Amino acid sequence: MKRLVSLFSILVAISLIFAACAAPVAAPAAAPAGEQAAAAPAADAQKTICFAYQDLETEFWVAGHKAIVETLSELGVNVIERNANEDANKQLEQVKDCIAQGVDGIIIIPQDGESAVTIVGEANKAGIPIGVFNRPPANDSNPTLVIVANNEVITQQATDYMAEEAKKLGRKVTPLIMVGDLGDPNAVGRRQGFYNTIEANPDLFNEVIEVPTKWDGATALANLEAAMQANPDVDFLFTSSDFMYPMIRSVLEPLGKWKKIGEEGHIIMGGLDGDSRACQLMRDGFVDATGVQDLFFEADTIMQAMLDAIAAGETTPENWMDDPGFALTQGNWEEKANDMWGCKLFAESGESLDRTFEMP
Repeated sequence: MKRLVSLFSILVAISLIFAACAAPVAAPAAAPAGEQAAAAPAADAQKTICFAYQDLETEFWVAGHKAIVETLSELGVNVIERNANEDANKQLEQVKDCIAQGVDGIIIIPQDGESAVTIVGEANKAGIPIGVFNRPPANDSNPTLVIVANNEVITQQATDYMAEEAKKLGRKVTPLIMVGDLGDPNAVGRRQGFYNTIEANPDLFNEVIEVPTKWDGATALANLEAAMQANPDVDFLFTSSDFMYPMIRSVLEPLGKWKKIGEEGHIIMGGLDGDSRACQLMRDGFVDATGVQDLFFEADTIMQAMLDAIAAGETTPENWMDDPGFALTQGNWEEKANDMWGCKLFAESGESLDRTFEMP
């Protein structure tokens, strides 16, 4: 789909946000308390859209938030923002408040799949079109617009590449997966994609070690530390979100296991999202593969679908739209690195995408 406006100015702004940010969890960008409108209504604004999100805890959510808000605002659409701070009940009340204000449409990033079903139902009853960005409802019982990455397929593309690299070792490997919050359909799809690879290679893998993270940095850190102490032979690691790499490094480095590809003791490693940190770690040789969500395609798609529904007078539009994504691997780095949204941010910050290590 042709982009609504040029997004390179957005890339520059986002890269500045993260250039000085080394923390694994991103802070909300210019959204005080999440309870104020992101932009004052333009004088000739014809429509108002409520944008309700669960939080802005990762680079992916910050970049998606910025693309949606700035693009809609430039189109003359009044955007009312609501940040639920990871509270599903609060988000439901915020959306009810938007409905009471008579907004023309609603876009949500829900806390989880079940709460999304309830929120969509409220919008349906009010006759207001609603769209869900990236984190889909648990089921399709209530009509809505949805854009979501094919998490299972993208994950399997990344882990299949990792498995091929593992075969070169000539022995079985011990796999570990850092699992997201399984109340989130995205986490479920990523876990399934990982297991598809495991089950397709029964002679390659030892028993899988699962590390629950709940999409929380502190939880991920504590559980990974415990898992590595109990299973020091782990040599194949998949993280369900790229934002966990700082926690991974803080655990592996003291154990002498934070090694580049080709170095003795390298853990074959991959993840999913496609953020700038993953790009840098792939460039520098620590990460073998990353499943990539096409963030800007998703933002463009949900916005266009919402605006089309409003223009057509559709009150309960229904369309589940797929972001096919792709896997960026060390094998296709030269051809695909420039297609990953995180690498675009990385390059816009002035960094080179030339690899800093030699492939073995």
